[in-house]
Amino acid sequence: MVKKITDRVSWVGKTDWELKRFHGDELSTDRGSSYNAYLVRDEKTVLIDTVWRPYDREFVSRLKETTDLHAIDYIVMQHNEVDHSGALMELMREIPDTPIYCTKKGEAILRGHYHQNWHFVNVRTGDKLSLGSVELTFIEAPMLHWPDTMFSYLSGEEILFSNDAFGQHFASESLYDDGVEEQEALMYEAMKYYANILCPFSAMVGRKVKELQAMQLPIKLICPSHGLIWRKQPALIVEKYQQWADAYQEQRVTIAYDTMWQSTRLMAEAIADGIRDVLPAYEVKLMNAAKDDKNDILTEMFRSRAVLVGSPTVNNGYTYAIAGLLEMMKGMKLKKKLGAAFGSYGWSGEAAKQIAEHLATAGLDVSVEGYRTPWVPDEEALAQCRAFGQEFAKQLA
Repeated sequence: MVKKITDRVSWVGKTDWELKRFHGDELSTDRGSSYNAYLVRDEKTVLIDTVWRPYDREFVSRLKETTDLHAIDYIVMQHNEVDHSGALMELMREIPDTPIYCTKKGEAILRGHYHQNWHFVNVRTGDKLSLGSVELTFIEAPMLHWPDTMFSYLSGEEILFSNDAFGQHFASESLYDDGVEEQEALMYEAMKYYANILCPFSAMVGRKVKELQAMQLPIKLICPSHGLIWRKQPALIVEKYQQWADAYQEQRVTIAYDTMWQSTRLMAEAIADGIRDVLPAYEVKLMNAAKDDKNDILTEMFRSRAVLVGSPTVNNGYTYAIAGLLEMMKGMKLKKKLGAAFGSYGWSGEAAKQIAEHLATAGLDVSVEGYRTPWVPDEEALAQCRAFGQEFAKQLA
């Protein structure tokens, strides 16, 4: 379905209500998503991005319903991961000579994906493309979140097409942020997107946001490549990104654990009680790494001032679920967060030490020595766990 945004600009993307996993199985998308592409018609016509390959024929067919494909003068590819460029092959069969505007690295990625010698036009920050009475200005945004990423700003309409930046995986009948009642869920999905996709590149995000703000562009709409268009307060999501990029934390502690026979769970709960004793205003979130969604766990860690990770010792190490979580944490490059490890064990007990080493590798401050206890914790052991939680919390007070 084509949806009109302004007299010149239309949404020509695809809403994917069924999407539950993305990036292979790396990212949960429980609320679905959308692949946003935009058509701008002035004296010249430009298509900005396409959709994921499973919907390529549908995309081209619907595009034909709204415009003569041969009337498309330019294609702008802001980022060339397959969820954005996937319909290009189908489209370029129809209009093979249409110039594709992208960064130099964008061209390399398109060639690597599709092995086609299309008409590429490389652009850099400040380059402009006149459409007649309005023009696009390109702004390179490398590592937000691929090396080829760029934004496009449409003068006259005061629209920033931001590709993956400022997006969320959120399917809706509405195009706009103010068109949905679930405002808290929308902002959570925006944060989850940042935590799981952009957090590793926070230093570059922070610099790019400052650069964007320094340009003082009047912005009425921010049109990302996934989810809803920011219309009510477009500056708000930019401000959120500035906050999230700066070692973000709230008054929260996340305790992620796995457990075989409930001993480590009992430890986690006692430690949480100890933290609450000292920090009653904090939210202490207990999450089972084998049962709770891994991306939601990572989002909670992103929000927290401190993170504790616990596992029983299994085969001289930690569990499968904790191993995957620790690896993902390392990729996030978290900053200025206190961390500690804990766990139960039988006859060896290496897990807590190994977890602490991994937390340090992931960038957490593990100056607080972790805690472990053998077999099933009795009342005395649980009291010690609670005392450990209290001492840990004092580091945050």
